[in-house]
Amino acid sequence: MCPRRCGALRTSGEIGECRTAAEILVSSWNLHHGEEPPLSGTRGSGTIFFAGCSLGCVYCQNYTISQLVDGRPVTVEQVVQMMRSLEAAGAHNINLVTPTHFAAQLLRACIIARRQGLTIPFVYNTSGYDLAETLQLFDGIIDIYLADMRYDDPEAAGEYSTAPDYPEVNKKAIAEMQRQVGVLQTDAEGIAVSGLLVRHLVLPEGLSGSAGIFDFLAKRISRRTYISLMSQYYPTHRAHEFAKIGRRITEKEYQEARQAMEAAGMTNGWIQGG
Repeated sequence: MCPRRCGALRTSGEIGECRTAAEILVSSWNLHHGEEPPLSGTRGSGTIFFAGCSLGCVYCQNYTISQLVDGRPVTVEQVVQMMRSLEAAGAHNINLVTPTHFAAQLLRACIIARRQGLTIPFVYNTSGYDLAETLQLFDGIIDIYLADMRYDDPEAAGEYSTAPDYPEVNKKAIAEMQRQVGVLQTDAEGIAVSGLLVRHLVLPEGLSGSAGIFDFLAKRISRRTYISLMSQYYPTHRAHEFAKIGRRITEKEYQEARQAMEAAGMTNGWIQGG
């Protein structure tokens, strides 16, 4: 299901590199008001956080969920009920957070929920480490892709997320997402209804390769792509073990990333304060 291609027989109970077997693990589900404005809106995004992850980021801010697999087992049918409950509570969308390693099960859940009458958009909220061929299964089902673009350099991706192939895989995934849903579209109230939104977390020492990522987006995807330029990095989990990332970013580093975005002609999206 993911670029690891670890070969684990998860349906037989083997644990994959995502730290999970076939059983869906949910950490939490609620109305979330901290996403980008078109997703959270006024009533909140209906987030379902899944435990485990196909990446191994040493600075993961949710490492208890992703690395320590803090979640409870649920069935596909229970996930559908979560979706319907969130819609009934007023959620603008159903936001599947870290879904990659449960893609097959969640595909089924989305189809069942639609057949039962769920009408709000589905959001695929991912690290961006996704196989394009897996994403193709969601064509016509996922409405909004909320995807990270973490690195432009394989060496940095390997050292800090144990995935040296991340840049190559990520760019193919973003291209597939764009093919499916296009540029972000909102309704009359500014709430997202479809499209791609790219998150870019600025790392210390320019390790996120901002200039290369924005150049790719401008030339290969669209200059109209919406960017969420994130300044919230802080050293957590195992980040203190690595000299270059064992600190917060500086204002200068963030502004350099912002300038790279603007130099590439990317003007849609959001910036954060320090």
